Amino acid sequence: MHVAAVGQAFPPHYYDQDTLIAALRTYWAARHHNVERIESLHRNVLVGGRHLALPLEAYPGLDTFGKANDAWIRVAREVGGEAARDGMAAAGIRAEDVGVFFSTTVTGVAAPSLDALLVTRLGLSPHVKRVPLFGLGCLAGAAGIARAVDYVRAFPGEAALLLSVELCSLTLQRTDLSIPNLISSGLFGDGAACAVVVGDEIAARLPDPGPRILATRSVFYPDTEHVMGWAVSEAGFRVVLSSDVPVVARERIPADVDAFLASQGLTRRDVTSWVCHPGGPRVLEALEAGLGLTREDLALTWKSLREVGNLSSSSVLMVLRDTLRTRRPPRGSLGLLLAMGPGFCSELVLLRW
Repeated sequence: MHVAAVGQAFPPHYYDQDTLIAALRTYWAARHHNVERIESLHRNVLVGGRHLALPLEAYPGLDTFGKANDAWIRVAREVGGEAARDGMAAAGIRAEDVGVFFSTTVTGVAAPSLDALLVTRLGLSPHVKRVPLFGLGCLAGAAGIARAVDYVRAFPGEAALLLSVELCSLTLQRTDLSIPNLISSGLFGDGAACAVVVGDEIAARLPDPGPRILATRSVFYPDTEHVMGWAVSEAGFRVVLSSDVPVVARERIPADVDAFLASQGLTRRDVTSWVCHPGGPRVLEALEAGLGLTREDLALTWKSLREVGNLSSSSVLMVLRDTLRTRRPPRGSLGLLLAMGPGFCSELVLLRW
């Protein structure tokens, strides 16, 4: 099983962080007694700019959950279709090769689900299997690859698409002055990514099948459901984001990585490349400390955070795409792809380049 390619797409509306800070500062000035605190929180996330689903001036009109979700469906179809086409073209596969279509998001709701809205647009077979995923949050980029691997292991002559579309700006709660919401409004951006996972029969005919997936592992941490997620109400999605996330990253991930690698007869010293979800500066610093990594080891992850922000499930896929295209490890070397998300959970994917 291989990751043959990763496609990506962004809405055309990109704003630097100073512009976004100014807009939110103006909005919250009448409601927050310390607007300087908002600016400080936004600068501390080290994001330089982000794509938004809509032009900045359109957001005040999203005064109900229904309006925001309608915008999600409209934009998700556009950027999701673009990301899927980009991934399929880069992988060199045909639409008829696709046996299963996974879609994941945690920023909007659609029924029929997003994958159904794109089957005809992408020219996929009417017999394609569809697997919509919801609720995995940032974890879903890595977890979706792992589930796609399970599929193509059983059907080596088929390809699996994993499409992630996250339009985080459409979940903004403008009346919520909690610290998690203020941090999230400065950290999260919008975008889409599509990983193409192929079975061994398709990989054999591709000139560059991409890294082989050797093993995967899911880890669930009991009694941590409060750490991350959404509180859903008539107002939409209100973020739940605990300060425990960096603690879990530092104290739990290293032992889980070691146990996973040991099951494959390996240690951390055997891993030469790391593809990590850019959860935020404190999370990345915790991973570096816990796993004994350097800033250079996570250079592409830090770069992604700086340039487009945290894109939830799309982010780790985009870091993988950047690794494939701009910083490909030596042939035969080992890499580890990892992400964390609501549950609280982690997902680990072992790669051979």
